[in-house]
Amino acid sequence: MATPRKRRAAPRKGDLREQAILDTAEALLEREHVEPMTVETIAKGAGISRASLYFYFGSKQDVLTALVARTVAVLGQDAASVGADAAPAETARTAVRLTGQMWRDHGPVMRAAVDLSPTVPEIARLWNETVAAYAEVMTGVLRRAGLPGGDEPTGAAAVARALCWMTERVFYHASRPPGDLDAAAETCAELWRRVLAPG
Repeated sequence: MATPRKRRAAPRKGDLREQAILDTAEALLEREHVEPMTVETIAKGAGISRASLYFYFGSKQDVLTALVARTVAVLGQDAASVGADAAPAETARTAVRLTGQMWRDHGPVMRAAVDLSPTVPEIARLWNETVAAYAEVMTGVLRRAGLPGGDEPTGAAAVARALCWMTERVFYHASRPPGDLDAAAETCAELWRRVLAPG
């Protein structure tokens, strides 16, 4: 006898409001920088009162932290999805492509994460953990390509960390006008390729 399928619960009103607040904050970041944004403008854009926004978030900083958390969750999924069984150069190309797409889709949020990291510890933690997750995946890729697995400065872990932070910085600058994300992706992919297949 077939088991009845459970109905998927519809999103709660509160969840929808939280998403509307975060979507509004992301849209505002597309048009202006962090400083001009206020709780008032976020609430107005989300179609709620300022008092209602405070029911979900205690401050503009809390909204931005939640927005960064939502964005880096996707980055973390991307890092986990990079093919561990593919050839190292192909894996690196995939990782760079996924990273470039995230900068294309969510550049203002990711730039805000970088800019706010020195002053907002929770955003710094989220961002650093995301880069570390990519570096861990790419450490395995570099080991498969023949780099030594120890802790030395030229080992896979150290090189992966350096290349991941380099990639982050290249995309950060390329995401600002008149930057070119496609050119940045091509450059980063080439640098990874040279490390993976020198000569």
